[in-house]
Amino acid sequence: MVMLLVYVDDIIITGIDIALIKDLQHMLHSTFKMKDLGHLNYFLGLEVHPQQNGLLLNQNKYAQDLIDLAGLKDATPVDTPMEVNVKYRKDEGNLLPDPFLYRRLVGSLIYLTVTRPDISYVVHTVSRFMQSPRHLHLAAVRRIIRYILGSTSRGLFFPVGSSLHLTTYSDSDWAGCPDTRKSTTGWCMFLGNALISWKCKKQDCVSKSSTEAEYRAMSAACSKIVWLRGLLSELGFTQVAPTPLHAYNTSAIQITANPVYHERTKHIEVDCHYIRGAFNRNVITLPHISTDLQVADIFTKATPHQRHKFLTGKLMLFDLPASI
Repeated sequence: MVMLLVYVDDIIITGIDIALIKDLQHMLHSTFKMKDLGHLNYFLGLEVHPQQNGLLLNQNKYAQDLIDLAGLKDATPVDTPMEVNVKYRKDEGNLLPDPFLYRRLVGSLIYLTVTRPDISYVVHTVSRFMQSPRHLHLAAVRRIIRYILGSTSRGLFFPVGSSLHLTTYSDSDWAGCPDTRKSTTGWCMFLGNALISWKCKKQDCVSKSSTEAEYRAMSAACSKIVWLRGLLSELGFTQVAPTPLHAYNTSAIQITANPVYHERTKHIEVDCHYIRGAFNRNVITLPHISTDLQVADIFTKATPHQRHKFLTGKLMLFDLPASI
């Protein structure tokens, strides 16, 4: 098997058949003017660091350039990207006279989340104010960058010999947005021990209960599970066992297991049908997980230092090279 990833004029060729890779390279060389840069170590700002026990992807240089852009090279690092229990509103504080730098910094942070899922929630928060950013919002962005300052080499680690079993965690922050009272969906998916997909997104409509918010998050995660299982099957890694979708809210789990729709669940009936269908087809299971072990917590709220450190470890985020 050989895979070809093309982005504009940058190409990655990977596979296990060396002869087939060479044939593909020869064909491309005969058709296009191109240069073979050898083994993959840098691609669109992503740095690839082979280790004895796995592979680490980070954006070290990109992060350092971002710090220089913000003028924070000599700033003091912080150990969390956002203060706990702080809520930012769209109309709070004075408007920035020129929003260009704010938008540029936030845009750069969004791309940095490719290898830094630990800042996904806070970047999601500050990206809500792109239209009319204020001084308080810029201060929040600067704190994120000061957090990056202390961990520029941090990235996602993919260990050798990890299993190919898919596992998912789903969480929500009920009515967390102070401007709209919409909830935040957060989920993450692991292939063995390796994090391969994650999401932090404000829900489309207001949920009237924490159960409803959790159920909507579970539905979004379930959709991704179905897609990923299909993709893995096409690649030859069929998921024989159901995929565990770990959730904390027992009421949301019970709604799936209960074949009777109650009056209070009619407003989420589509989500109910979708998740229950996947549950009945043995596509997913719904094991309950304690809030202490809910990995998706990092995608729905700011957490204290020790909690944040624990969750980043669970996401297989490590600094290069000493922590691996």
